[in-house]
Amino acid sequence: MPPIQRHSPLSHTAYVDLLSSLKEETISGLRGTPVLKRRGGKSFWYDSYRVGRSVKTSYIGPDTDEVRDRLKRIDAIRSDEEQRSAGRRRSVRILRAEGFLSLDAATGSLVSAMAAAGTFRLGGTIVGTHAFRLYEGELGLRMSIDQEASTSDDDIASFERLSLAVDDTTSPALNHALADLSFKEIPSLDPSRVWRWRQSDGDTRVEFLTPSFDDDEGLKELPSLGVHAQALHHLNYLIAEPIQAAVVYRSGILVQIPRPERFAIHKLIVADRRLSGPEAGKARKDLMQAEFLIEALAEDRPDEIAEAYQTALKSGPKWRERIEASLRRAPRVSDILQGLG
Repeated sequence: MPPIQRHSPLSHTAYVDLLSSLKEETISGLRGTPVLKRRGGKSFWYDSYRVGRSVKTSYIGPDTDEVRDRLKRIDAIRSDEEQRSAGRRRSVRILRAEGFLSLDAATGSLVSAMAAAGTFRLGGTIVGTHAFRLYEGELGLRMSIDQEASTSDDDIASFERLSLAVDDTTSPALNHALADLSFKEIPSLDPSRVWRWRQSDGDTRVEFLTPSFDDDEGLKELPSLGVHAQALHHLNYLIAEPIQAAVVYRSGILVQIPRPERFAIHKLIVADRRLSGPEAGKARKDLMQAEFLIEALAEDRPDEIAEAYQTALKSGPKWRERIEASLRRAPRVSDILQGLG
């Protein structure tokens, strides 16, 4: 494993500024009055506005201290829009000059289109290698193993119950947004339940995933995203309490990714699970990503990685078996985790 290298303090400041500006941008575009609603036992903020004689609502986000603070400052945020836009462009220039990873044109256009449609606002979370790359900004790390971890797959995960609770949908519908970028549906056993798309003039694929809470790992509907998703075990652990991240593309894109400590431990589970399946070749990549993040997190955020590790171990015997099997193949990481207490 290559030694961990870090970005400069200048990079860190530019990334924090970019992320903060992108978050505030979501508030400045509100069309009406913010209202708080209870759905599924939780509180969510909505933008309530009138169109003709009808009152429409658009999902803003969960009721958190951060969202409430931005809503209180909405007038100041709106008045500062021009300066904020210039600041985002400046931050992106700094990050590129400092060697931050960016997206290629095809992937950047895809992520930008999904963000514009509301995919991440409505609970979609980028998982897989594209999420791993985005920890560069969150953790201030140079992703020295990125070339070995490259992928043309874009995996988006969301909770089925959240998709039902938010009572809002992407606009335009994701299947239309994907069609505009020359993505074609990949047929499933049930033609009416599509969860994968492939770009007709390239190898890029988009797949939608959701946690499975049953023995079955079938297809589930995600109403807010207007797609079906492949249900997978262990995914609920990965996408619980996700964080927002800034993509270095054009003037920045606001997306959602798993917490890095949960991503790292989840990769230990996935690495063992893949060994006995058709994707065995990807198991080494999963383990490399877990090793890289665990080593960095043990140094910078030891409490968070220790808690994520213990939470996974307590989730059941099958979880422990898979984690322990991967750690036998990565003794250095095993020693790090054991040393966290």
